[in-house]
Amino acid sequence: MMPLCIFLVLLSQMYEVPADDKTSSIIQPSGVVTAKAGENVTLHCICQDEAVTFLSWYQQSLGGKPLIIATRMKHSTQASISPAYKERFQVHATGQDGINNLIITNLHLSDSATYYCGILEFNAIEFGQGVFLHVTTASSNTQAEVHQPELEPLWSGESVNLNCTAYFEPCAGEQSFYWFRYGADQPAVMYPSVGQCKNIPNEDSHMRNCTLNLSLKSVSSPDAGMYYCALASCGEIVFGRGVKVKIVERSTQATPLLVYSLIVALAVSIVVLLALAFIMYKLQKKSCSVCKGTVSHVACSAASEATSKDEDGLHYAALSAIRASERHRQEDNMESVCVYSRVKSRKE
Repeated sequence: MMPLCIFLVLLSQMYEVPADDKTSSIIQPSGVVTAKAGENVTLHCICQDEAVTFLSWYQQSLGGKPLIIATRMKHSTQASISPAYKERFQVHATGQDGINNLIITNLHLSDSATYYCGILEFNAIEFGQGVFLHVTTASSNTQAEVHQPELEPLWSGESVNLNCTAYFEPCAGEQSFYWFRYGADQPAVMYPSVGQCKNIPNEDSHMRNCTLNLSLKSVSSPDAGMYYCALASCGEIVFGRGVKVKIVERSTQATPLLVYSLIVALAVSIVVLLALAFIMYKLQKKSCSVCKGTVSHVACSAASEATSKDEDGLHYAALSAIRASERHRQEDNMESVCVYSRVKSRKE
């Protein structure tokens, strides 16, 4: 029973259902949206929580702080637009469906930024996952490429270094490097980065090769998501294709293999127990047979000894009877002799 109990305990621990975290009230697509300068773009957001009082949009440029674009009350379709954004930004809202979309017209390169949909609920501000708007030009003067290798799934608690390589031709101005993370349940996070750069010898151009690293230590589920490496140069931004970081929790990792192993171990334990029970049964049966043979032999010996003693007793009794008979005869003869002697002496 002990192996079965251990198996059931381990199985229950593996399939223990964790408590559900509070779900977000905001539905906002995340990742990178690419559009060309001069085009129009719509960034989507939905909030159907009746407890929400205000809905807002925020813009966070590279290396900057979040700035408020527009705000409106939950049951109103009219939004208040900040002066810096009134010309090309507007909000399309519906009071019933909770739609709160941001429309940007005539895109500029400077519109490249992360856009967050936010809500105000009980004096607490909550942000959506955020989406990065990548504005490009029809004819780019920037010669740059960003490469990111694939990554295997990580166990919870492990550490890893994400890396990417950027090839570009320097231009006037400063080059900046960034890491972006877009998780399934977490707002977007931007990490400024410093590249280790070196020149690539070439007579036709002055290309540079820069390597970027992002260290993730003791990863957990909030670290999961898509990580994009980006180069900002000459007023433009070049993104890598992104690498997906998948976290496997320790309690569920390799669950099928572990279950199969435990099942095999349980089966082997049962077979061993049955074999031991069979061996014990055979030994007990053999011991009982030996005990019975020994008892029979002792009984026979005792009977033989008793028979011998009886025979000796009979023989002794016979001898005693014979001796007693002879003694009686001798006494009779002696008495006869004595009588005869008396009679004779009287006659004389």
